[in-house]
Amino acid sequence: MSKFDDIRPFYDDEVNDALKSVAKHPMMKALMRFTFPDQDEEFWLGQFKDIHSISDFQHHFIAYTVRQILKQSSEGLSTSGFEDLDKDTAYLFVSSHRDIVLDTSLLNLVLLDEGLVMTSSAIGDNLVQKSFLHILAKLNRNFLVQRGLPIREQLNSSKIMSEYIYELLTKENRSVWIAQREGRTKDGNDATQQGVLKMLAMAAGEQSLTDFFKSLKIVPLSISYEYDPTDVLKMPQLMAKSRNEVYIKDKDEDFTTMLSGVLGQKKRIHLHAGKVLGTELDEIGSEFDNKNKQLQAIAQVIDDSIIRNYKLWPTNFIAYDLLHKTNQYSGCYTENEKMLFERRMEMRIDISDAELKQSFLAMYANPVINKDKYNK
Repeated sequence: MSKFDDIRPFYDDEVNDALKSVAKHPMMKALMRFTFPDQDEEFWLGQFKDIHSISDFQHHFIAYTVRQILKQSSEGLSTSGFEDLDKDTAYLFVSSHRDIVLDTSLLNLVLLDEGLVMTSSAIGDNLVQKSFLHILAKLNRNFLVQRGLPIREQLNSSKIMSEYIYELLTKENRSVWIAQREGRTKDGNDATQQGVLKMLAMAAGEQSLTDFFKSLKIVPLSISYEYDPTDVLKMPQLMAKSRNEVYIKDKDEDFTTMLSGVLGQKKRIHLHAGKVLGTELDEIGSEFDNKNKQLQAIAQVIDDSIIRNYKLWPTNFIAYDLLHKTNQYSGCYTENEKMLFERRMEMRIDISDAELKQSFLAMYANPVINKDKYNK
C-alpha cells in the first residue's frame, strides 16, 4: 500500500483490467461512438485488449476523442510558447481554468503533438462521483483533490497531495497540471489563490521557499476560449455570489457542465505556455524574508504571465464595449461578429434582467480590463 493510493491514477499494470471493467458501460460506448463514428463496437473492443498503459490509452483513444471534440465544436486550436520547452523535462503547469475536462485534455494533446512530457492532472473528487467517471479519470492520469474534508483531514490530504506532485515532478519526471485556483474561473478574472501555492510548498522541507518553487519548473499556462460553452451555466453561481447568497449545486450539475464544456460551441481556442519561472523567484527570495509576502509575490508573477499572454478574442472586446456602452474597441471586431455575439447572448439569458446581463458581459469583458491594467 502506498500513501498515495487514495489519490493516484492507475499504475500501468492495472490499466487493462480497469478498461475491461468499463468496456461495455453505456457511457464508454457513447464515448467510443463519438470518437470513432465510422467504426462498429467490435473495432474498439478489440483495440482495448492491446492497451496496457495509460500512455497507450491516451495515444490510441483519448487523443482521437479530443481531436473529434475540436472538429465538431470549435474552429481550431492555436498555441504559442511550447516551442521553448525542453522535450525531456517535467514542468508544473499552473493554469487559468475555464473548463472542467477540456483544459487538461487540450494541453495534453498539445504536449503529445509537440513530443513533450504529458501531464498528470489534478481533478476534484466531487467531479468523479460516478464510478465510470472515476475510472476514466484514473485512466487519463488524473489524481484526486479531496474536497469537503474536515479541517484536520484536509491538512493531511493537502500534505499528501503536495508530496505526490513533488514526487511526480522530481522522481518520475512527469509533468503536472494544476489550476491556479480551486474551481473554474467563472467571472473572467484569472487570479492565483495563495492557498494553492501553500499546498505545493508543504513538500519544501528544508529548502527555501523560492528555491523549492524554482525546482518545480513552473510554467504559467494561459487558456482562452472565444466562446465559453458553459457561460450560461456559471450564471446562477455568479448571481448568488453578487447577492451574498449561499449557492447549492444541483445533484448532476457538475456532470451537465462537463458535457456542455465538451460538446458546446467554443469557436477558436488558444493555449500559451509562459516562460519557466526562474530569475523572478531569485528576486523574490532576495526582496522578501516573510513567507506570506513571498507567496503573494509568486502568485503575482504567475498572474502577470497568465494575463499578459491571455489571447483576447473579438467576443472579449465586444463584451467590453457593450458593458461600458462605448466603441473603444470597435476596431477589434466586425459588425457581424457583434451581431452574432448579441444574438447568442439573447438566446442564452434573459437580457431584460440588467444584473444578469451585466454579469454575463463582465465574464467576457474582464480579461480585457485585466490586460489593460497590466499594460498600464
